[in-house]
Amino acid sequence: MALFQSNNPVLKESMFNKAAQQGEAMTLRGTVNKMSFMLVLLIAAAVFSWGQFTMGTGNAFPLMIGGALGGFVLALIIIFKKEWAGYLAPAYALAEGLFLGAISAVYNAQSHGIVMQAVGLTFGVFIAMLILYRVGLIRATERFKSIIITATLGIGIFYLAAIVLRMFNIDMPLIFGSGMFGIVFSLIVVAIAALNLILDFDMIEQGVAQGAPKYFEWYASFGLMVTLVWLYLEILRLLSKLNRR
Repeated sequence: MALFQSNNPVLKESMFNKAAQQGEAMTLRGTVNKMSFMLVLLIAAAVFSWGQFTMGTGNAFPLMIGGALGGFVLALIIIFKKEWAGYLAPAYALAEGLFLGAISAVYNAQSHGIVMQAVGLTFGVFIAMLILYRVGLIRATERFKSIIITATLGIGIFYLAAIVLRMFNIDMPLIFGSGMFGIVFSLIVVAIAALNLILDFDMIEQGVAQGAPKYFEWYASFGLMVTLVWLYLEILRLLSKLNRR
């Protein structure tokens, strides 16, 4: 069975197959509770990091870089040591909160009010995708999964190439600028990020149905948070482009 397929690298079928019914089973309620707890941690860390920026203490930039690097390292560990998710997923939420709070404060200083718009749109998209999934208007078919996975990998490769080129002082203003091409590009990326949620919802539902181990509640919550963080950042970037026009 092609269960648990997702563009999100932290959510893979093989990991569920290896788990093989160890201990207490994963539940939807448990996953929702753990995701809610992680969101509270992320928001608390983001508020702290935001406050450091607005107070001008000079700690915002180290918090942003440290949070980004810490979150990346923790994500890699969780991916390869999924059994540790219960210990590391909350730490990941805190690290991402520090990063998001600082970078959001930077964006807000450039365009006042943009952060609240991005937060509202992110949760709005999340709710809309959940409704579309629950009523069956968008189904995570194998064809749908392969399209989203391919598109996401393409975006990841493109971003990696852009980072490498920037190291040589080569920018891509046509894509990352506030012109029409840049806005269309951001709209496409936001759409792909939003459709990732459908795959993650399907993975969680099937994980519960197949009786995945209890620690996968933390693991699935971590995976869903990865998608939400990406979606928020892309919406924030899109709004920034629109405000610069």
